Amino acid sequence: MKFRIDRDALADAVAWTARTLPVRPPVPVLAGMHLVAGGEGNGDRLKLSAFDYEVSAQVSTEIDVEEAGTALVSGRLLAEISRSLPPHPVEVTTDGAKVMLRCGSAKFTLLTMPVEDYPTLPEMPPAAGSVGSDEFAAAVSQVAIAAGKDDTIPMLTGVRVEIEGETVTLASTDRYRLAVRELHWKPERPDFSAVALVPARTLADTAKSLTAGAEVSIALAGTGGTGEGMIGFEGGGRRTTSRLLDGDFVKYRSLLPSEYAGLAEISTAPFIEAVKRVSLVAERNTPVRLSFSQGEVVLEAGTGDEAQAVEALEASLEGEDIDIAFNPAFLLDGLSAIGSDMARLSFTTPTKPAVLTGKPPQDGENPNYRYLIMPVRLSG
Repeated sequence: MKFRIDRDALADAVAWTARTLPVRPPVPVLAGMHLVAGGEGNGDRLKLSAFDYEVSAQVSTEIDVEEAGTALVSGRLLAEISRSLPPHPVEVTTDGAKVMLRCGSAKFTLLTMPVEDYPTLPEMPPAAGSVGSDEFAAAVSQVAIAAGKDDTIPMLTGVRVEIEGETVTLASTDRYRLAVRELHWKPERPDFSAVALVPARTLADTAKSLTAGAEVSIALAGTGGTGEGMIGFEGGGRRTTSRLLDGDFVKYRSLLPSEYAGLAEISTAPFIEAVKRVSLVAERNTPVRLSFSQGEVVLEAGTGDEAQAVEALEASLEGEDIDIAFNPAFLLDGLSAIGSDMARLSFTTPTKPAVLTGKPPQDGENPNYRYLIMPVRLSG
């Protein structure tokens, strides 16, 4: 194997592929990054792959091929080396069981692993449709914040992806909050429908990293709950596949209230800053209290025996005055995700979930993002 490649192109491709490398590989070869330079069906391109049996990543980039070939080297080491190379073209060659990188006056020698032991990457499932990459990344980040982090309940660590015709609905919950986002996409078939539960961390990482191309193609296989389900994403020369999670997701639509007793509107940026300030005195797991009345909201944290903070903000209120309390971290997550300069908080009672949204572009329209948050019961 012998090829030349632009230093930045190599660093970018290697860094992207290395994200999928397992931290503790079950077998040593899975710590490797698979390199295929030129050859049949590859043309003048380098294909880099990583796979941990759950998630696969593959990227292809242009190179000058002198000699086609394949190699398997330590992915993390290659990522660290390519990130630190000087700004010169890189020449990569193999010599027996070694891979050499030359860049300017720098030279690195890496040991190879047995290519024949490396597992075959899963095939990309059939394409189901495509969506704008920036909108997809924004939608996924809005929803992934509410996914659970507790791996003992795998179902809650996923994002539910529901596809019905031209609408994709993303939803996640950790039982204390629920995030739901709807977006339009272009399905391959107008009557296409599917449901998949995708690991939230993988989905968020993938969506964020595929914004180089204008669109992301989404592919699905085995979403009928057979346990062999897979989802694939492709865009800008990069492709990722991930196994789906098993389990029945909560019937989240029934959690969203159909009617509200009150509605408050507050300017988002000052609200975020005030919550951050007031929560400085909130001990671990203690809430920030919000007291809404006509024209203002008063934020409070702390009790008589501890440090206390109070701040008042301008707010509009429809409905009766209400005192309600929230976990400040969960509230800030939602406020940061709504993507609107006005935050709208709809509530029924102080002990029932409230729904945080941005102000819709036109009155009467339903917002495409809703963040439901459980209040914390106030003692006394």
